[in-house]
Parts: sequence; structure tokens; C-alpha cells
Amino acid sequence: MKLACFCFVVCFASCAQKSTMPDAVVLREFLYVSAPFPECHASTIAFTTEGLVAAWFGGTAEKNDDVEIWFSRRGEGGWSAPLSVADGVDDSGSRYPCWNPVLHADPGGRLYLYYKVGPDPTSWWGMLKTSDDQGRSWSEARRLPDNMLGPVRNKPLLVHGDRLVCPSSTEHDGWRIHMELSDPEGRNWRLAKMESGDPAEVIQPTLLKLGADTLLALSRNKHGNIMACISADAGEKWGSLFAIALPNPNSGIDGITLADGRHLMVYNHTSTPENRWGGPRSPINLAISDDGINWKAALVLDDEPGAEFSYPAVIQAPDGMVHILYTWKRKRIRHLVIDPYKLVGVEMRDGTWPD
Repeated sequence: MKLACFCFVVCFASCAQKSTMPDAVVLREFLYVSAPFPECHASTIAFTTEGLVAAWFGGTAEKNDDVEIWFSRRGEGGWSAPLSVADGVDDSGSRYPCWNPVLHADPGGRLYLYYKVGPDPTSWWGMLKTSDDQGRSWSEARRLPDNMLGPVRNKPLLVHGDRLVCPSSTEHDGWRIHMELSDPEGRNWRLAKMESGDPAEVIQPTLLKLGADTLLALSRNKHGNIMACISADAGEKWGSLFAIALPNPNSGIDGITLADGRHLMVYNHTSTPENRWGGPRSPINLAISDDGINWKAALVLDDEPGAEFSYPAVIQAPDGMVHILYTWKRKRIRHLVIDPYKLVGVEMRDGTWPD
């Protein structure tokens, strides 16, 4: 494939660290070096009929009303220059910050861009744009129904070809996860049934597929660990939350079910609160699992004391390679290509990452 060949060329030419990196890491690069905005965060990635596309929010700082959604396409020459594709200007001319874009490419070739607009996560609302030419042009933005946000940070999962399961959450009445169900076009929306009880202060779930109808949601948590819940009916109803033996420093996670049935998750393997974002966001790690519940250490993707490596996004391309994006120090978006067939999982004892 052209993409695979290009990855090798870029890695050989621009990654001086390649010789010291694990064999599973095929490519390590930035989406851009310079940009029209000083800060960025919350990237998302998808694979279209023409290759990789990515989006993120960028501006002077998170929560400022100049924060917009930026977009890039990857071609033979690398990633295109960041292009603003959505802002928070409403019909009255008022301007609000944009948040947490989520890209989704459907089997028919249409690209969906879900994102949030509003002063903060307690009062934001869901927006949607679509593209029929892999992000070269976009439809007018439309607002989702008032009680729907769309996928709040991580990618949706298309089940049985006709049901889009969107992992979502709210923050206005404590931290609570929920699932939104839609047709693939994002026109008709309804809420899935969630088991009542302690919300456990979780947000931003990511979805794994354990079987034809069995889905697993893993979520960020305020109390130092990753929480899980299961649906046995393709996302219609979800059971009670329970903790798995992986830490979380109040930071975003993302996971994927591979074509061979294994599961990957990218997250920060630490739980001690230390900084203004709620916890240390270094290192950022890749773990592997056979069942989505029990995880083994695979790779440390970045590690620097006091730095932030956060809010990952992960997909598997048709050629089998895994693509990971994450925030690099709030200044850039880093892109890694991983060969999942070269990953070796190492047991973690008591949730401790092995040396």
C-alpha cells in the first residue's frame, strides 16, 4: 500500500530515534510542527477511502472562545497543514469555544465530524458536520437534539450495520456516562438504558466489542482507576459499573478491538493527582488484552516527568496497522503507527507497570 511505503520513508528520514524504538513501532511523527494556534488538545483519527484524516481543537487555550476544530488529511507528502473546519459562532454572532471532535467514517464513504460547542463541559451542546469528499468540504453544522451530545470524546461503534452506539457522558450533575443510539446518518437519536446506582464519577467511555452483541465500555474516573460496564444486547442496556485493575489519573483513554479479536488501550498508567488537570499525564502507555478486563503491559509511548501526553485516539487501518494520536505537551499532536502483531504483553502485578 502507498501508506505503508510512505510510513517507512518518513520514519527513516525523520525519526532519529527509530533504532532505539521497539520493533512494533513503525512510525513516530507530529501532525504539524507549526500552526496558527498556540495550544491544542483532544485529537481524533479516522480512515477514509483515501486514507487517514485527523481533527483536534486548537486556540489560545482550552475554554477560550477562539478555540476551533482543526483538520488534516494525510497524503503521500505527509499531513496537510491544519485547516479550521468548525467554530463556535452561532446565528446571533455570539462565539463560544469548541471541544472534543470525534471523526467517524461510515462504510459508504461519508465522513462525520461530531464536536461540542459551549462555555464549558457542564453546559456545552452537540454539533455535527458531514463530508462526502474525505474532508475537503463540509456541510453546514447542525445541532443535535437538546438531550444528545453525540460521542463525547471517543469514536462511536457501528453495530450490525444499522446502529451507531455513541459513548457519551455529562458533567452538569456530577460525572455520569450514558450511551446514545442513532441510525448511521445521525438523524434519529435515543438513549440506551443504563443500570441505576452510584455514577462513580466517570466520563468519556471508549467501546470494545467482545462478541456479536456483547460490548464493553471503559471509562475515565476521578478516583484513580478505570471503570467498566457491559452490554449483552448490542448497546441497548448496560450493566453496573465495576473497576478493572488499571489506574487512571483523571485523564482520557481510548481503546480498540483488533481484527484478530484482541483489544488495545492507550492510557496514562498512573493515578496520583499532581497537576491542574487532575493528575499526572505522563507516561502514556499501550496495554493489550484478550478479554478487555485483564490487561498486559505492551509499550510506553512517551514519558517525561512533568510533561503532558494525553487524550489518545486509536484505530486500526485496513492494512492491519494501528494508528494512535495523542496530545503532546498541549503544543502538538503526535502520531504513532504500531504493528499489533509484534506486540508482546507482559504481566502486571498489582497494577504495576513492569520495568
